[in-house]
Amino acid sequence: MTTDHRAQVDELLADYRRSRDQLASVQRDLARISGSATSPDGSVTAVVDAKGTLTDLELADGAYRLRPTQLAELIVRTAREAVARAAEDAYRTLSPVLPAGTDPEALLRGTADLRPEEIGAEEIRPPEPVRRRAPVDDEDFEQRDWLDADAAGIPSPGPTARRTR
Repeated sequence: MTTDHRAQVDELLADYRRSRDQLASVQRDLARISGSATSPDGSVTAVVDAKGTLTDLELADGAYRLRPTQLAELIVRTAREAVARAAEDAYRTLSPVLPAGTDPEALLRGTADLRPEEIGAEEIRPPEPVRRRAPVDDEDFEQRDWLDADAAGIPSPGPTARRTR
């Protein structure tokens, strides 16, 4: 019986080593994944890694002709497309090594073993984009918000102000 247990242990260790080797191979493959996208007009190219981290951003000369908000939106859209491409490659890399029925997208999101009710709705919705106030050109008085002068630290004449002639 001792040799029978020894053979089982040896087989379990061999399976474990094969699994570790396969995992290391998948990790190397995932580390090599990148996604790239170029905007339709060719002015923005974004490159991301398998985790969706922006690793490169190229702006063609034509990009500088866009208004800042337009350029920012174009960069975000292009980066999202690159993330989607990298994610597809990651799913294809993981699918062969996952148990049948496992969703690689859910696995990468960290929700593979959670039921929908266990995932908070706020975690599913993307964050709202930051709304930036347009910069005020000091020479263009039409853009100045005169009603907000107090908030800007501009003193207004009050009841204690004196007029001199």
